[in-house]
Amino acid sequence: MTIEFDLSGTPPIAARRDRKLTQHGHTRIDPYHWMRRIDDPALRAFLQDENEYAARAMAPTVPLQESLYREMLARIKEADLSVPVRFGPWMYYSRTEAGQQYAIHVRRRITPDGWERSPEEVLLDENAEARGHTFYEVGDYEVSPSGMLLAWGEDTRGNRHYRLRVRNLATGRTQRFAINRVASIAWAANDETLFYVTEDTRTHRADRLWRLDLKTREKTLIFEERDERFNLLVAKTRSQQLLMMVSASHTTSETRILPADQPLGRWRMVRRRRANIEYEVDHHSDRLFIRINDTGPNFRLVEAPLADPVEANWVERIAHADGIVLEQIDLYQRWLVVSERMAGVPQLSITDLQDATTHRVAFDDPAYVVDIEDLPEWDSATLRYTYESFTTPDSIYEYDPATRQATLLKLTPVLGDFDPAHYVSERIHAVAADGTQIPVSLVRRRDTPLDGTAPVWLDGYGAYGMANDAWFSSTRLSLLDRGWIFALAHVRGGGDLGQRWHDGGRLANKRNSFTDYIACAERLVEGGYTSAGRILAQGGSAGGLLVATVLNLRPELFGAAILEVPFVDVVTTMLDPSLPLTVGEYEEWGDPQRATDYRRMLSWSPYDNIAAQAYPPMLIEAALHDSQVMVWEPAKYAARLRASRTDANPLLLVTHLEAGHGGASGRYEQLRERARQVAFALTTMAARGA
Repeated sequence: MTIEFDLSGTPPIAARRDRKLTQHGHTRIDPYHWMRRIDDPALRAFLQDENEYAARAMAPTVPLQESLYREMLARIKEADLSVPVRFGPWMYYSRTEAGQQYAIHVRRRITPDGWERSPEEVLLDENAEARGHTFYEVGDYEVSPSGMLLAWGEDTRGNRHYRLRVRNLATGRTQRFAINRVASIAWAANDETLFYVTEDTRTHRADRLWRLDLKTREKTLIFEERDERFNLLVAKTRSQQLLMMVSASHTTSETRILPADQPLGRWRMVRRRRANIEYEVDHHSDRLFIRINDTGPNFRLVEAPLADPVEANWVERIAHADGIVLEQIDLYQRWLVVSERMAGVPQLSITDLQDATTHRVAFDDPAYVVDIEDLPEWDSATLRYTYESFTTPDSIYEYDPATRQATLLKLTPVLGDFDPAHYVSERIHAVAADGTQIPVSLVRRRDTPLDGTAPVWLDGYGAYGMANDAWFSSTRLSLLDRGWIFALAHVRGGGDLGQRWHDGGRLANKRNSFTDYIACAERLVEGGYTSAGRILAQGGSAGGLLVATVLNLRPELFGAAILEVPFVDVVTTMLDPSLPLTVGEYEEWGDPQRATDYRRMLSWSPYDNIAAQAYPPMLIEAALHDSQVMVWEPAKYAARLRASRTDANPLLLVTHLEAGHGGASGRYEQLRERARQVAFALTTMAARGA
């Protein structure tokens, strides 16, 4: 029996208040500009009306949503433990309990009888902290050098404005500081001094580094980053000997260092910022290791003496290579771990710092995610990495570089009848308009026919140089087991193939992201995986921008679309430097204060290019407390679509009124949101015969 949406009700119609917006001699009319006044009761009423309309429309799918939720929940081990990590004389881990939304962070002391026999000490029970709040999220979380204090940031609204809390783990007493908008924290070498970075109250930019004396509660401003393109971060090296203050834009960075045992000392510059040069610093004994892109976009690795790290003293350890992207370095007392990317596929390269031998860790899947675990113990004899792919759940391995043996510590359980042998993943390529090969990663059940009848969920992002890797999802099985194919379009603008890939899809090259995504959809049709009209386009945030633009260009290719907190009102937002992220993102999208950038951005901006044409069924998700994509963007977008489109397909705007950019914080609520998305996908495609 086919489920259909109930579209008998009247969809909300937002009031038009036409406003002329003139820039560089060009005038455009924005009928919904008034929605930018977030406190306007008319906006809240519109969002409520849209929520009620969406609930009525999807009411026939409620039994399906509940079935999907139970199905997804049944795959999860609700009471579970993380793999313990050693730091000092304790083993730290977290656990979840059945029926509880959040994690409980605990530790046990290491004794001659074994840490497992020691009593468990609860450091932070997120469920207890979340009581009385509809949202709870922990930001930075740092245990002091002695292990006696815990500092963390917490957000109870979803706007990612974290307030600082410090707990005495011996007494359980929590100090409440009037310190809000904390972006990052790091302890000095003692328990008396905490460094933290705060955000600007206007743009939410991390811009000030402070020193907090916990004895006197005195706060001292150490540094203020005045360039609005840059954000600050404070962190400590794994060696525990250096504090780092990093100032970075999307294309340029600068690092200062301070001995952790000299919290009142002077921060020292490693290398002054230069336009379009990014670098990262780590520490080993009397040396600094610097990953830098000064000789090419794929980065190289150099060593410098800690005492005098000027460029004249640099020694190159790993040269720039055209085919290998050096993404990250991790230093331990004996090991140098280099995270690389070759042809878009991640790799781990490990060097023994005692004998200088190097080897790579081999993996078998055609597409996967591998990340070195951030073990706090500097002298660890073994390493850990996490591994997952489309067919392999998140796995944690302990790796002995001396013997080159990997031991599986934990495979995230997928309950029920899940068998990875029932699924197959592959990597194909689409050909872009300029001849560039665009990777597409796929996963499906082995028995899914490749005759053009299968529906495809096509995920895309393509921005900020962020790679979109082949991660595992147990909730995705609800699609795959119903004959769907899941695909990732590795479009330019992301970091899937390094900095050149990012540069190929930003600023003047941004249109490549859109045409790449279209090429990937067409390749899936040509390859017999699916047919035009049987593809669901999905993207979140900047991925929502990607999908919304593609829908303006080629709506007939897609049978449905899901846009999560989509960044769609690009030109108007980027013309307002008072908004969060705007100035820093000129390097990504362009600065519309410049005439050439303005006209180029206006030519593809999703909101400004909505046309009088048929669009596929759409589910648009927004969040009232979103501090990255303001709620008015998806609201304006939905309102303008309703007024412009020529079809009668479902157009649903769902706004989470108690969350921010990442959606619900509790794990059960997240499952319900996912069940709603999958129910929307199944219902729309079934209605189209897919």
